[in-house]
Amino acid sequence: MSDTLQRSSLLTALVDPVAPTTVGDHAYTGGSRGVLILTLIGIALLSVSLVVGFSEPLREQFYFSYLIGWTFCLSLALGSLFAVMIKHLVRAHWIVALRRIPEAAAASFPLLAILFIPILIGLFDAHGPYHHWAVEGIADPADSHYDEILAGKVAYLNRPFFLIRIALYFTLWTFIAGRLWWLSLLQDTTRNAGISARQRHLSAWGIPVTGVTTAFASFDILMSLDPHWFSTIFGVYFFSGAFMAAFAFVALCLMILQRGGMLRGVVTAEHYHDLGKLMFGFVVFWAYIAFSQYMLYWYGGIPEETVWFKHRLEHGWETHSAVLLVGHFILPFILLLPRAVKRIPLLLGIMAVWLLVMQWFDLHWLAMPVLHGDHAMFHWLDIVCWAALVCVFCGAMFWRLSRHSIVCSGDPQLGKSLRFENV
Repeated sequence: MSDTLQRSSLLTALVDPVAPTTVGDHAYTGGSRGVLILTLIGIALLSVSLVVGFSEPLREQFYFSYLIGWTFCLSLALGSLFAVMIKHLVRAHWIVALRRIPEAAAASFPLLAILFIPILIGLFDAHGPYHHWAVEGIADPADSHYDEILAGKVAYLNRPFFLIRIALYFTLWTFIAGRLWWLSLLQDTTRNAGISARQRHLSAWGIPVTGVTTAFASFDILMSLDPHWFSTIFGVYFFSGAFMAAFAFVALCLMILQRGGMLRGVVTAEHYHDLGKLMFGFVVFWAYIAFSQYMLYWYGGIPEETVWFKHRLEHGWETHSAVLLVGHFILPFILLLPRAVKRIPLLLGIMAVWLLVMQWFDLHWLAMPVLHGDHAMFHWLDIVCWAALVCVFCGAMFWRLSRHSIVCSGDPQLGKSLRFENV
């Protein structure tokens, strides 16, 4: 009953601009101590991993563990940015009530750029993850580092061009996400419905730009770890996992906020239902792209292409491949099918956590066989680096939410979003 009354008061405020509104009262104020603790835990774990990881015995392991954890956070930010832009482009109203969450996650690119520094250090380190191609003399037949295949890719795979591309990616992502965030906050203040058109126009060119840069970033950050291998579908593979993980992350954040007494009467089972449908849909899409990539290389049977999968089907990595198949596709497919699972926050929350773990596991499966090709393994740095970066990422995001209303109260579609019901 209280949720119904709260929704009624929100709708009244939207119809009557003079009426006192409770929409703007939905600010993340009760968890400031939790945000501080979360951030401090992340900084502490990050400090430990950096101090221990840069020691000689663990340096190579640290670079890979850190890269996987950082890429996981990057996938959340990119997936959230795509979700916000698609909302604006297609004028989807159901997501308006919860849009501030992916907006805040997408505004994290400046932080991620700073956290990329250890990986940049690794670019110039003989123990770094990109040492296969980031060495001098790789295109010189007289040099001991000469590699005939990589010599043909040296125009693209070289340190200066790599740094230029990374800088370009983050400049574009930061501008697009920051502009959308600023326009959203401006609309809350001015109640100017015309700002929605500006957000839509920005998203119209932002989606293809982000799509292309995301694909090339996945080539640079992940695929170049094994530079002899290539896949033209790899960018779509990375996008599918990122988009799925973003919706799982948003659903989990909403549940945390509602347990703290916020967004009650604003985000309902109807919104969770749509989040669950999108999680389900992109679990299937990820599996489709993953199978398509594998099938084409299996069918072609070209050794320099199939060897990448060979490394993931032997020396214990075949178990990881089987877990990825079952955990990232079969189980979520079965468990997210029922309507009830998508409408009960507890059950959907469990699935959201599971899919986020599977997203990290997928990134681990992509990267770690390059380092440990002779035996599959997990290292404690894998977990510590992942936990550290996620804590810092989430702490910064919730701090950002604490400074503004967590409901986009100026969006003219908010009333429709509050009344939204699945057919």
